[in-house]
Amino acid sequence: MSDRAADPMITTPERNWSGTYTYRAQEIHRPRTIAELQRLIGSSRSSLHALGTRHSFNDISDAAGLISLESLPGEVIINENAATVTVPAGMRYGDLARRLQESGWALRNLPSLPHISAAGSVATATHGSGNDNQSLSSAVTSMSMIAGTGDQVGIDHSSADFAGVVVQLGALGVVTELTLAIEPTFDVRQDVYEHLQWDQLTGSFEEVMGAGYSVSAITDFAGGNVDMLWVKSRLIDGEPATMPAELFGARAATEKLHVTRGNDPLHCTPQLGEPGPWHERLPHFLLEFTPSSGAEIQSEYLMDRRYAGPAIDALRELGHLIAPLVRSAEIRTVAADELWLSSAYQRNVFGVHFTWQPDVAAVAAVVPKIEAALQPFQPRPHWAKVFGPAYDFAELYPRLADFRRLAATYDPRGVFRTPFLERTILGPLSPELVEGRSSTGSDRIC
Repeated sequence: MSDRAADPMITTPERNWSGTYTYRAQEIHRPRTIAELQRLIGSSRSSLHALGTRHSFNDISDAAGLISLESLPGEVIINENAATVTVPAGMRYGDLARRLQESGWALRNLPSLPHISAAGSVATATHGSGNDNQSLSSAVTSMSMIAGTGDQVGIDHSSADFAGVVVQLGALGVVTELTLAIEPTFDVRQDVYEHLQWDQLTGSFEEVMGAGYSVSAITDFAGGNVDMLWVKSRLIDGEPATMPAELFGARAATEKLHVTRGNDPLHCTPQLGEPGPWHERLPHFLLEFTPSSGAEIQSEYLMDRRYAGPAIDALRELGHLIAPLVRSAEIRTVAADELWLSSAYQRNVFGVHFTWQPDVAAVAAVVPKIEAALQPFQPRPHWAKVFGPAYDFAELYPRLADFRRLAATYDPRGVFRTPFLERTILGPLSPELVEGRSSTGSDRIC
């Protein structure tokens, strides 16, 4: 029986979330059971990749065939004794957060967009913000994955491979289930400050970015000051009950704002210091709305915080090129972790995130100039966003050789090797792996 006959739930793919990338894949497979997924992977003769909520802006999630997990069964299981939650890999953070809140629990951190999936975010080291908050991947305590052999593999902290497997860019297998650390629910207030002077940000970077539990500086790099400072404060026994009218010289906003001036702030989470549950304040945007129009391109670069001042100054020199094309740029911080392919691997980092107009040619022209300006500061580009080819990933990620050995172990036939992975972290596909893809007799992982 052919693959198509065995899997009637195959459709032609369309585009990514923003409509700016068209998938080259000819099929999307929607397995309905773990056994179906195992058979699909174990018998594949071409490259496969898991497809999440399509919130990637490059070809990281593209392959000859894509796998959607939306038809797989799964449930949310809270283990109060262990303070963990087990979730289906394709579940969106916003949906998970509501389930946790209903049970009195919370995640430590959330992405600014609650619309994105847990597995996709974890696999690419996507992050929220906060001087002391690690990436979303750091919440993982265990995971279940179908490797390139078709075997189901469980990974937890007891595994020597754990730090290499969590952030894996889809190179090792298809994650079906994640277990995340949780904590008791908490409240947050969100205050926005306007017109922060540049020398305050660059001269007192750690202090400014540490003014709350999570802090974002919003700019276009061309203005005479930082346009906005979004400060999210975790409430402990009701404190802080108030925030100052002025913070580092910036004045508190008196009306609700959007991160992009001119857009309807209705789409954003509550501000003006109104306390509320964590999941309704840590993201910038409400789950019910697609932020702005969704038609955009994104880039992001993460660097050691010691470079914050000179890196920001370098970007200001390009402000005349950035401002006409950017919808908003956001500066955030992330705490160091030990995950091999995390952009915060062994570094306390700051990230500069660009939300561009959906003009592919114009973005392609300005990105190399930004990357050249940031090159002295050893930027690590966000894996799922637009970046150029001039990176030595072996230098940026000291455990890359170890990760390649993991890839050879978990995916010996190269089922999950894609053009993106070969171009960035794995290198070219060998003739032996091309031959091996047509064999179903590969070694099994125990």
